[in-house]
Amino acid sequence: MKREIRTAEGAAPVGAYSQGLVVGDFLYTSGMGPLDPETGEVVGDDVAAQTRRTMQNLGAVLAAEGLTFDDVVKATVHLQNVKEDFAAYNEVYKSYFTPPYPVRTTVGSDLMDILVEIDFVAYKGR
Repeated sequence: MKREIRTAEGAAPVGAYSQGLVVGDFLYTSGMGPLDPETGEVVGDDVAAQTRRTMQNLGAVLAAEGLTFDDVVKATVHLQNVKEDFAAYNEVYKSYFTPPYPVRTTVGSDLMDILVEIDFVAYKGR
C-alpha cells in the first residue's frame, strides 16, 4: 500500500508524479529541484543557491511526514556540471546532515534549466 505526501511548502510537481510516497516504513521523494513553492520559478543562479532551495523543498516533504534530514538513508543527486559544481553543492548538501551521512550517488545529467536535482529515501521506523 502506498500513500501520497503533498505539501504547499515544497515545490509542486510539474509533471505526472508525487512529491513523496510512503510505502511501509519508508518515504520516497521525487527528484526535486530549486523551484520556489509559491511561484514555480527557479531560485538561484549558482549551484550553491540552487542546492539550498532544493534541500528546503525536500525538507518540506520530510516535515509533512514528521521526518527530518536525520531520517534520510539514501540520496540520489544529479548535477548539470559535475566537475565544476561538485565542491560547492557538497558544502551546502552536507550542512543539512550530521554523520553518519546518508548513502549517496551523484551523477551528471542534462537537467534542462536547473543545475541540481535530488531525491531521498527516508526511514520512518525509528
